[in-house]
Amino acid sequence: MYRIGLIPGDGTGPEITEATLIVLEKAGVKIEWVWLEAGEKVLSAEGTPLPDRVLDSIRELGIALKGPLTTPIGTGFRSVNVALRQALDLYANVRPARTFKGVQSRYEDINLVVVRENTEDLYAGIEHMVGKDAAESIKIITRFGSERICRYAFEFAVRQKRRKVTAVHKANIMKFSDGLFLEVARHVAQDYPQVEFEDRIVDNMCMQLVQKPHLYDVMVCPNLYGDIISDLCAGLVGGLGVAPGANVGQHGAVFEPVHGSAPKYTGQYKVNPSAMILSGVMMLRHLGELEAADRVEKALAEVIAEGKTVTYDLGGSASTMEMARAMAERM
Repeated sequence: MYRIGLIPGDGTGPEITEATLIVLEKAGVKIEWVWLEAGEKVLSAEGTPLPDRVLDSIRELGIALKGPLTTPIGTGFRSVNVALRQALDLYANVRPARTFKGVQSRYEDINLVVVRENTEDLYAGIEHMVGKDAAESIKIITRFGSERICRYAFEFAVRQKRRKVTAVHKANIMKFSDGLFLEVARHVAQDYPQVEFEDRIVDNMCMQLVQKPHLYDVMVCPNLYGDIISDLCAGLVGGLGVAPGANVGQHGAVFEPVHGSAPKYTGQYKVNPSAMILSGVMMLRHLGELEAADRVEKALAEVIAEGKTVTYDLGGSASTMEMARAMAERM
């Protein structure tokens, strides 16, 4: 029996969480869910979107599944997602992007993984006003942070039998910060001669992914580039509706869909639950429940390919729960 934290999230988060639990229950893995509240509801009641008790619970459990949390743009509280990753030192953000038959895309047979550093770079949040008319953000890249994310990417490639790791940077311009990241990536690559290694400047990387994504496999990136490139990769395979994510540290892991909370659809049960369910698949694999993970992913792929019981974004008219039940029945 696994004890796993569960944060339903904001907006449509509770709906896709409900759908995900229906599917995961059929996987045959015994899970005791520990329900945790974070985000807008907690903010209004307690004055903080991320109470210490939530962090303490995840530290104790070592693992959690999380729905999307709302972050206002430009105003309001700082991202709960970023705060959660930094507080728990979940330094590796892993975002796979693969094509599913039945999801409209310009490409076939895409299978990419972005490994994004999760705790430093511009996301460290060190910023301030310089007088009244200028703002300054400080970009932090450390040797320690760069080495552990690059090593994680290579270890991931070895475990998953991946062929290549590409380091993404802007070292031609930011010669100290990105230069350090690239230097460390090249050094770590020497310990993994069985994995091909290369590097790409981030703007060129974006063009390459649009033109010839099949040339790439695992990409390791500083925080900001990883955020942008992972969304680009999601676009290659049909959008954020099929984009799962994992945040992994030495002492814990939190799994979550890449997309936002879609507050305008709250309560309508019309959003696609696939990204949350695929995040659950990543969680099962993290636990070593490989057969159960494969069963869930296979059922999801079959329902999407059939196209009869899918949500509006996939060309159907099914509700969130109808799509989830169709996957559960497949299993």
